Amino acid sequence: MLDNLIGALQGTRDVPLRTERARAHQSGRPYDPERLELFLILSHMLGTVGAAPRPARKYGGNGTHTQAFFEAYFSNYIEGTKFPVSEAVDIAFHNVIPADRPADAHDILGTWQIVSDSGEMSRVPEDVESLMDIMRHRHAMLMAARPDKHPGEFKRALNQAGDTVFVVPERVQGTIAQGFELYRGLDSAFARAVFMKFLVAEIHPFTDGNGRISRIMMNAELSAAGECRILIPTIYRANYLSALKALSQGRDALPLIRTLDFAQRWVDAVRWGRLPETTELLERDRVFMESSDAEQQGVRLQIPETA
Repeated sequence: MLDNLIGALQGTRDVPLRTERARAHQSGRPYDPERLELFLILSHMLGTVGAAPRPARKYGGNGTHTQAFFEAYFSNYIEGTKFPVSEAVDIAFHNVIPADRPADAHDILGTWQIVSDSGEMSRVPEDVESLMDIMRHRHAMLMAARPDKHPGEFKRALNQAGDTVFVVPERVQGTIAQGFELYRGLDSAFARAVFMKFLVAEIHPFTDGNGRISRIMMNAELSAAGECRILIPTIYRANYLSALKALSQGRDALPLIRTLDFAQRWVDAVRWGRLPETTELLERDRVFMESSDAEQQGVRLQIPETA
């Protein structure tokens, strides 16, 4: 019996297997069952918590590009790639690469090139193979200046953040495949966006750049449906990370859904216009504050009164 079981798992014996996990292993795509449980929790909660669609507003060329710039700026800032706004503007719009930080600058530039491309941001997966192709393509663009991070390739070694150990390399594709089946059953663009964001973040399929790719995948779902994107401004970073942790470690999906819903409401209410005027508005609302400083001073992200 043991020989038959081992042979079936290795694909050398034609013996029927009972469990889905064993069959996945036999097919060459083993998956992480603990992560699948988290995906099930999230998909169930998304099915019970309704979110009204928020159609993307028509800002014109300036406003659309300004919003995309800050999407790239904030997404990199979350990951510790910090530049003054003026320097990031030169990187994104004028291709001015600082000599002392070329790789960091290319992270900003690569993110900007993806999120400002309406064609790229309208691509969503039709099947699991196209999902993995899209993820790898965007990672290759993002990490083009970092060959040591294997742009466009799934990770070769285990990665972790703090105490969290992510999915082992040999189970990445199988876990993506299992998650995709749940993704396909979600009805709204917001639900698919939240699920896709957590899927990528929790699997951590790449050596680096996973957080940025997860947010790109999230907003592509919204853009493809003509809905408002989600940005995580600097002041809201701690809320965002706490919500991810609540699901990843506490198995509670509601904080993540509420946090991303609030962030989308904020984006929807901001008057995205010319870059200088929008920057002034964001400075006035103190969204560039470090989240730790904001917490100490009792400052919170506020929805602007007028859209």
